[in-house]
Amino acid sequence: MARKPVTFPLPLLIAFIFPSLLLLIAGRCADGRPISPLAEEEAFDLPISDGFSGRTDAAYEYGPFLVLPRGSATESCEPTYGFLPCTTTVVGNLFLVLVYGFLMFKAATYLSSGSELLLQILGPGIVGGLFLPILGALPDAMLILVSGLSGSKETAQSQVLIGMGLLAGSTVMLLTLLWGSCVVVGKCDLSDSSTSVDLQDTRGFSLFASGISTDVQTSYAARIMAISVVPFIIVQLPRIFKFPSGQRLAVLVALIVAIALLLSYCLYQVLQPWIQRRRLEFAKHRLVMSGILKHVHTQSLGHLMDDNGKPNSHVIKKLFHKVDLDKNQSISRSELRALIIGLKMGEIDLDKDGAVDKVMNEFDTSRDDNIQEEEFIEGISKWIDEAYRSVAFSGSYSQKLHHFHVKARNEHNMLHDQSEEAADGTESPAWICFKAILLLVLGTFIAAVFADPLVDAVDNFSSATKIPSFFISFIAMPLATNSSEAVSAIIFASRKKQRTASLTFSEIYGGATMNNVLCLAVFLSLVYVRHLTWDFSAEVLVILVVCIVMGIFTSLRTTFPLWTCFVAFLLYPLSLVLVYVLDFVFGWS
Repeated sequence: MARKPVTFPLPLLIAFIFPSLLLLIAGRCADGRPISPLAEEEAFDLPISDGFSGRTDAAYEYGPFLVLPRGSATESCEPTYGFLPCTTTVVGNLFLVLVYGFLMFKAATYLSSGSELLLQILGPGIVGGLFLPILGALPDAMLILVSGLSGSKETAQSQVLIGMGLLAGSTVMLLTLLWGSCVVVGKCDLSDSSTSVDLQDTRGFSLFASGISTDVQTSYAARIMAISVVPFIIVQLPRIFKFPSGQRLAVLVALIVAIALLLSYCLYQVLQPWIQRRRLEFAKHRLVMSGILKHVHTQSLGHLMDDNGKPNSHVIKKLFHKVDLDKNQSISRSELRALIIGLKMGEIDLDKDGAVDKVMNEFDTSRDDNIQEEEFIEGISKWIDEAYRSVAFSGSYSQKLHHFHVKARNEHNMLHDQSEEAADGTESPAWICFKAILLLVLGTFIAAVFADPLVDAVDNFSSATKIPSFFISFIAMPLATNSSEAVSAIIFASRKKQRTASLTFSEIYGGATMNNVLCLAVFLSLVYVRHLTWDFSAEVLVILVVCIVMGIFTSLRTTFPLWTCFVAFLLYPLSLVLVYVLDFVFGWS
């Protein structure tokens, strides 16, 4: 059997060289501490300006943006690793935060792509349950780790607030902004039984008549997420009961509980990989969809799109009459099964009866167990729209259709359990394994190397702007480490189906769970090993409020009308206000 070519995700060299060039530009604009002191006459030869006269002894500049103060050792910056650019100016540190943040975003993207390729080799059980959650949280964990390892104990105590800001910001962003956005883009009409109708969105932005529905397994994921806050509660007990001498013991107990919950969660995912099975089920359905659309093209029935870029109803009618073998103006289950068998999926182990049930359930809106011509045209038209929306490829009609079919087949192969695949079902396993390892190594390397510079840049930007570092890391850093997953979740939710909504929200709850166990375990390890002071009551309260409110709210129901997105959205500014009031008004920290 001829092997299909495996497409490389993104040219690694270009993606790695581009941010490196930005760093070189930053190096032209930013200066580290001189190796040897400048002679007095050399210092006066530098281009200097105080903004009013031609020269000043207070500052000097090498570039048009980044100005380095001189004469005060406390205001000079310390270059990370001794050679990376640093600065004490607002614009310069903002630029460095953006550059290092982009590099952390690329690290998260490489780790995500590499772990998905591992799914194709090892199957969803081990990889989906163990490696994927850990690799997804690795950039956040790396940033938290380096925030407490740098410098003296006093420096670590100051910078570890950045790690806490990232931990809180990442969790809050997932459960508020991302959760609410997925409700908005994934909303469908709600039926009389308060469940969403797949692919039907005719009621606009009705707060009560439109929304999303998930399955009961998704509510289980929300309950697990709510339980994962237990270590936060344990570590706060000495503060609650005014027992400061027991704080170090509470940190140790919370660390042990966090590790135990992490291992339990990963074991649960390995033994009960229902999220991966649901992905595989969805991938099989997409494969049937692409196979039927491709069948129209290969049978020369005509173009599925007309000259105006709309589904061609004339061609769809020709397909309907071809499938309608007994010519009774309706398609029965047996006729639909004959069509699916005729698709000849080759090595794909497709459940024919299950595929018939799904297509019949999606097309048969009259529920008479037959597909009428109007229902068939409407169903195929929705498939065509979804196929064209999901292919980010500009080309001819046939090229787009071929690309969609290849994408659906690759998605199926990637998610299919290895034990259920044929011996030759995985294409070029050695090459795919090499790519996966390369992406994982590259992503881990970038995250490890540039996590410390990013923390330093955020700390310096905080000093230059007098903005608390917590708020900078709370707002900005989660965008760098979680943006790729956020975009993927929004695209998935936009398909407007209960299956995709269930998978999207399950992964959101899973991401928050990993923050609460893996990232917290890293944070507690730093506090315990370096004998740091636990002084994060306001930040912990924010995490508890958001996780418990969203956990209880989402675990007790499976349908979420559009109005629920505003509950999630409002929790985000409320979190910022709560931290500010508790820390700077009531002096909790």
